[in-house]
Amino acid sequence: MNNIKKTPSFFGIPPFKHALFWLIVYTYFILTLDIEYFGSYKEAIESKTILIFIQIVIAYPCLYLLIPRYLIPKKHLRFSIGLLLLLVVAYMILTCIMEFYYQPKYFVSTGTLTKYDSIKGFWSYGFNIQMFASRSIKFLTPTTLLVIAKFYKEQQTLLQMNEQKKSSELNTLKHQLNPHFLFNTLNNLYSLSVTKSDEAPEVIEKLSEMLDHMLYGCNDKFVSLNKEIELIENYLALERVRYSDRVDITFTKEVEKEVKVAPLILLTFVENAFKHGVSQELEKADMRIQIRVKGNHIYFTISNSIATNKVTSNKEGIGLNNVKKQLELLYKKEYSLGIKKEKDRFYISLKLLSK
Repeated sequence: MNNIKKTPSFFGIPPFKHALFWLIVYTYFILTLDIEYFGSYKEAIESKTILIFIQIVIAYPCLYLLIPRYLIPKKHLRFSIGLLLLLVVAYMILTCIMEFYYQPKYFVSTGTLTKYDSIKGFWSYGFNIQMFASRSIKFLTPTTLLVIAKFYKEQQTLLQMNEQKKSSELNTLKHQLNPHFLFNTLNNLYSLSVTKSDEAPEVIEKLSEMLDHMLYGCNDKFVSLNKEIELIENYLALERVRYSDRVDITFTKEVEKEVKVAPLILLTFVENAFKHGVSQELEKADMRIQIRVKGNHIYFTISNSIATNKVTSNKEGIGLNNVKKQLELLYKKEYSLGIKKEKDRFYISLKLLSK
């Protein structure tokens, strides 16, 4: 019962589209009539009408019963048996209509034969395997076209659903990322406030600029690389205030043309370097960041020293995992990510196709 209930959502085409489809099939038959084969236009049209009727009898049990109940669940043997039985029944119906209605109606008597022998015709054609096979191909042609059309429509719907799902996943990842970033930054501001540092207003200004970008500048799928660089520079300024001379940061940029990049992707790597490198170092740490645009690609590299005197932490960052998911969703095969860890240094290199 469940399969039957789900059928309309899978094969449901609006009724007017059904009517239009069969009208087109019928029109094709009429326009390609070989009138010499028939005695009159009326005879020819009635013959094609009977054929269309049988094709409809085949199409809907096949579309609404056999395919969803047996073919989709991959019960191929049952589907084949069901289809064969359906074709046999349709062929017998056609034979009965032709031999007991159509042929007697349009029979032209000859000198020796004045009446059409329907019984003889039924036994002659009703069990003719070659005729059955030939007719079956004609029976199934419109059904095949309907299945192909519906499959195409379902694929388009599936692509739209995947795009919506991808967009939803990206929004979820961003929502996970932003609170993570804000938590770290607000901790910095809290520390400065406790010590009544004169640098607190500068931190608030930088944080305000960053929030403005994150709230209003990251809504698009891809944003200006220069805006993302400004975001990183603001972040680095805040971290310099926090760590003072405990960290040596070098940030070089070679961006000679305007290109676009996925928002917050690059910042996440910088965050990760601070959280798992600089913040755990009790002595002096260093970080090297480079962003350059060459040809159609953006090259981003970042390396940071690994703490020798670590501050113990049981927290696991979510940033790096999120950014990997975002790269896969947004860039697919248009990126390469390299992560390398040596004895005293951690390296990340990222190559993106510019947008």
